[in-house]
Amino acid sequence: MTDKNTEAFHENVESDKPVLENNDQSSKEIGLPDQDDVIAAISTVYDPEIPVNVYELGLIYTIDLHDDGRVEIEMSLTAPNCPSAQELPEMIRLAVLAAPKVSSVEVRIVWDPPWDMSRMSDDARLALNLF
Repeated sequence: MTDKNTEAFHENVESDKPVLENNDQSSKEIGLPDQDDVIAAISTVYDPEIPVNVYELGLIYTIDLHDDGRVEIEMSLTAPNCPSAQELPEMIRLAVLAAPKVSSVEVRIVWDPPWDMSRMSDDARLALNLF
């Protein structure tokens, strides 16, 4: 994918899907989200083509937690032409937004470094019979 195409894809993912916010602040305590809660939420999201969750696949590169409940996630995909490129970030946003103390979620797709199988957990390799 050329830099121009990468930028267009990156902009498309971000511009089509605004940062989701939890507008029902009265029923949810907002503060610094717990990393384990955020990882547990991310772990409920599975790549539709692979029977392993996106966290175990190693698609999540960074998780930034903020005192005001914001969560920023950088992730990659198994390939630039991944058929789930539009739906996976949205699925992650929705899952993390439901976690305790989370007020908003931003998910960004990054291509550097490129994803490779070395990023997968041992559990993911075992599930995919890659040992």
